[in-house]
Amino acid sequence: MTSRGRQPQCWPDMWVCSALSRALTPARLRRGLLSASDCHRAAASPYAASAEPSRVRALVYGSHGDPAKVVELKNVELAAMGGSDVRVRMLAAPINPSDINMIQGNYGLLPRLPAVGGNEGVGQVVAVGSNVTALKPGDWVIPAGAGLGTWRTEAVFGEEALIGIPSDIPLQSAATLGVNPCTAYRMLMDFEQLQPGDSVIQNASNSGVGQAVIQIAAALGLRTINVVRDRPDLPKLTDRLKDLGAEHVITEEDLRKPEMRHFFKDMPQPRLALNCVGGKSSTELLRHLAPGGTMVTYGGMAKQPVIASVSLLIFKDLKLRGFWLSQWKKDHSPAQFKELILTLCDLVHRGQLRAPACTEVPLQDYQRALEASTKPFVSTKQILTM
Repeated sequence: MTSRGRQPQCWPDMWVCSALSRALTPARLRRGLLSASDCHRAAASPYAASAEPSRVRALVYGSHGDPAKVVELKNVELAAMGGSDVRVRMLAAPINPSDINMIQGNYGLLPRLPAVGGNEGVGQVVAVGSNVTALKPGDWVIPAGAGLGTWRTEAVFGEEALIGIPSDIPLQSAATLGVNPCTAYRMLMDFEQLQPGDSVIQNASNSGVGQAVIQIAAALGLRTINVVRDRPDLPKLTDRLKDLGAEHVITEEDLRKPEMRHFFKDMPQPRLALNCVGGKSSTELLRHLAPGGTMVTYGGMAKQPVIASVSLLIFKDLKLRGFWLSQWKKDHSPAQFKELILTLCDLVHRGQLRAPACTEVPLQDYQRALEASTKPFVSTKQILTM
């Protein structure tokens, strides 16, 4: 029993807690799951948990570089649990552009190396320490912040690093809830006071954020102009985006045509533009903004600077802003982030927010998933399943 007279709670389908004393054999130590010092700490801790080495796997990178070259699937040790810790069995975790950038070393937040990849995903609670009050075995959880390392089969996290979510939403929606839909919702809500019937223009509209923007905007009664690159399967992509609620889908080339000036005879000029590309694409978004409008940049896929003409800034009084979800979290309380997550879950329950088009890939086939994530014109998100 613990000092509080309570054993850690355990999820019944996993071998945990009470089986620890049977697990700490010399043979198991030699296989590398727990070191001798870990064994000493585990024996002294009523919260410790263990698992077979083959079940505790993670995608680890020890240096920055090409993900295909630096990411490796390794057996890792499962940390001993403390009273405020939660043991989580990961269910699914997507590969996002920010994950790739982090591995490459080109991101605003970089974990200490070696690190486990992945900033987003959903897991199921297996066991909790005696001080944990908000979570219980069986609950679904997502990361509260970036850098947690979700590309793994199991892990022990502090309770404060997790947010509980309803377990009755689709797995793919849960796995992709914490980054792209949050970014989309905040950009639609925080920069312009939009009313039903107002319009929004965005590039990279087939991205995870773009698909979330389309759906959340439709739920809010906003009209969307969605810019995509020309591609062989453009009609198929157009149909899919319109099925999500897109009103207009046009190509980058269409946006540059003089005929676009007639486009806004039938709908209001957008007061909000969402830029994930940069370069010429962002310049065209600015050109079509209503006077006094705002362009929010949240990505730079073209790896080119945002170029704004002086005349647009002076005579149209346009505003250039940036958005980074990690900074938004720093500026707001954990309770506010959880409120945002629950708002999005409500949209999922109402059928107004679906996961982006996804391809599920077993963890052991991670190289195929990483390769697909870096190919051009990929409209499906790779999700690692554990």
